[in-house]
Amino acid sequence: MNTIRTYSRPIVPVLGLALLAIWLAGCTAGQALASPRLAVAPTGSASAAAASDVLRIATTTSTADSGLLDALLPHFVEVCGCQVEYIAVGSGQAIEVGRRGDADVLLVHSPAAEEKFVADGLARTRFDAMFNDFVLVGPRADPAHIAGLGTASEALQAIMTAGAAFASRGDRSGTHMKELEVWATLAVTPTRELPWYHALGQGMGDTLLFADEQRAYALADRGTYLAMRAKLPGLTILVGGNSPAENRDPALINRYSIITLAPERFPSTNDDLAERFVAWFLAEETQQRIAAFGMAKFGQPLFYPARSAEAMP
Repeated sequence: MNTIRTYSRPIVPVLGLALLAIWLAGCTAGQALASPRLAVAPTGSASAAAASDVLRIATTTSTADSGLLDALLPHFVEVCGCQVEYIAVGSGQAIEVGRRGDADVLLVHSPAAEEKFVADGLARTRFDAMFNDFVLVGPRADPAHIAGLGTASEALQAIMTAGAAFASRGDRSGTHMKELEVWATLAVTPTRELPWYHALGQGMGDTLLFADEQRAYALADRGTYLAMRAKLPGLTILVGGNSPAENRDPALINRYSIITLAPERFPSTNDDLAERFVAWFLAEETQQRIAAFGMAKFGQPLFYPARSAEAMP
């Protein structure tokens, strides 16, 4: 199911926004195609600014299903005095939204599709934004006996051999593309004709609910699984360990990128606000909010700051 949401707050004083821009200008984060530009606060009346102060984000479902965006975006809205609208779909769909020019910022996790977007000249900047990891979840009875296997490839081989039910997002999302990458290591292209393979065309949350109901296995990002765990009594993590540090398969690291669109290709994009959002997202304060998200409830973050990926396998 796609999620569409809007956040808005009253316009805050121009001086406060100008000071914020100065503060953000001192922050650096990651490698980019070009250095982000920071916009000065909009001037004039709130009504005059309203048309240019809407930021459109196209993002993957995991950032919405996990609750991360709902935790972060109100903080940005308070300091920018703007309105933020986001649509949460699969990463492949989010990138297509960007190709149409119907977003200002993309927050996605599909590296090959992102690289093509950049190669096609459609991106102004692309940064590493954060990361978590993928895990294989399944029924506690574990009919394919994948618990404790070291890699996703070994697990999918066992699931296929056993003919055990497998729920695939089937939506060309970043998670679906990762799943297909793992199948490719086995020289397998699963299709709907396989009775045990269920290609759903759904987001992460709906796919997990299906797997729980049907006692099926699924590839999921850890953050969404943990956020929904109370609704998934029949599922448990079988491959990937209890945290990213325990995940023995480097192929399961899940990196998210934040991308702004090239204004010369998309003249209607809100370039100034998009670059300010990227600078805010990559600033230390926001990255610390990301690192803290989920700690109180789950004892571990649901996402990790981008710089932490350097320490991962």
